[in-house]
Amino acid sequence: MCTAGPSAYDKKRLHCRPQSVRLKFMTRRKYLFPNVVELNYQAGRRLGVNVYLVEDGGEFILIDIGFEDTVDVIVDLIREMDFNLSHCQCIIATHADADHVQGLARAKEKLKTRVIAHPLSIPPIESGDVIQTYASIAAQGIELGMPACKIDGTLNEGDVINVGKLKLDVWHTPGHTPGQLAFKMGKLLFSGDNIYKDSCVGVIDAHHGSNLPDFITSLKRILADDSQYLLPSHGPVFKRDPKIIQKAITRLQGYQYMADFGTCAIGWPLQDEWEADILAGKMPKFDK
Repeated sequence: MCTAGPSAYDKKRLHCRPQSVRLKFMTRRKYLFPNVVELNYQAGRRLGVNVYLVEDGGEFILIDIGFEDTVDVIVDLIREMDFNLSHCQCIIATHADADHVQGLARAKEKLKTRVIAHPLSIPPIESGDVIQTYASIAAQGIELGMPACKIDGTLNEGDVINVGKLKLDVWHTPGHTPGQLAFKMGKLLFSGDNIYKDSCVGVIDAHHGSNLPDFITSLKRILADDSQYLLPSHGPVFKRDPKIIQKAITRLQGYQYMADFGTCAIGWPLQDEWEADILAGKMPKFDK
């Protein structure tokens, strides 16, 4: 999860313009690929998490929504692109981190639409769990709040989302969080927080249920896929490169045996060796 959002300067600019000014002119749609608009690119400024609008035949869905205080900006952008707000079929929560879903309740109300997620993402979203969603990190002075939101439907491995004539295949790709989802649409893979262009991955943390073996399995699935482009939840869209994915897999395989990752690690060889020496009565030897 990336906790950084729009700057205070950006927030002021985004919210200070009168509604009549914001809606005076319709703006052209900046398509990344046919039928796909990403709203940071559309806005021409960083709003936060990547929010993908997938449309066909007058219908559209949103993949993630981001922070609560950018929801109004996103809704205005959608309206300015001449989309009928009532044709929003649903908002999909890729997983339950606050930077992806803090604005769900507000967006659901404004768009009068459904919110859907993997079953394992539902409890923290519906309860507004500030710890599991990363909305509250007291040690770093982060206190965002997490408005609870009722989830209206579930997405599971193998489901298909229909948008007009388009089909998005649902992948359950746990590891970053238990309920992390990805979506395959033709040559495109909406890869969530699984992998970014610089070979980084979503935060690995016990508080929101990270699991290193699952993460590696999910990355290997992406590595074996035939998608041509990856559309991540943070940072730039990029052409699929096996080297980027393999670099992350190799790194995470090592993380499994490092004390740095606490309870997310599956073992710590140094401690096992130390315990074996103690049980065998061996004392440490030092070079003189």
